Amino acid sequence: MASTKSFAEAVKDRRTYYALSNESTVPDSRIQEIVKDAILHTPSAFNSQTSRAVVLLGEEHVKTWDIIAEVYKQQLPEEKFNQANKRFQGFRAAYGTILFYEDTDSVREFQNKFKTYEDKFPGWSEQTNGMHQYHIWTALETEGLGVNLQHYNPLIDVRLETEYKVPSTWNLKAQMVFGKPTSGPAVENKEFKPVEERMKVYGAK
Repeated sequence: MASTKSFAEAVKDRRTYYALSNESTVPDSRIQEIVKDAILHTPSAFNSQTSRAVVLLGEEHVKTWDIIAEVYKQQLPEEKFNQANKRFQGFRAAYGTILFYEDTDSVREFQNKFKTYEDKFPGWSEQTNGMHQYHIWTALETEGLGVNLQHYNPLIDVRLETEYKVPSTWNLKAQMVFGKPTSGPAVENKEFKPVEERMKVYGAK
């Protein structure tokens, strides 16, 4: 059953969680539903719908982080890899990973279709991908899952592209790790810069 938490509550509660177990608070079908809803209903400039996602659960999630560790082991000195591998093993211990992509063919299609805004579409593409990430992150947390977002691309792009038969036109943007939290968020008491320095209002009644 979907959470009854309000949107405003979900936004305020969203945090980064690193300590995650390989358990889920909801069935895999609910996770798929959340991602599907985001893909279908998250807005994009000119309704370009350029964002893509790959959902990895169970052994596929574990395999992904084994691949990432293997790639970095080949790239880093032993000492640095050993430090990085502690993080990789932490992500591997979680329940699932979502890979976020942007389809560069779709971006180019809209650049060609709307020449006036040709230089804007790459930026708009990044914006819609960020909205997809935020949508899914917040939705997963309303279901009691903890989430963190990683960026180990581009070193891992080719291996994951091959492993999961991802089209070469899909450009990897982020890796979202999730699972049942085993402790509190990474930052318990988040600090906020003054809203007055970040927001202006004119004409309010």
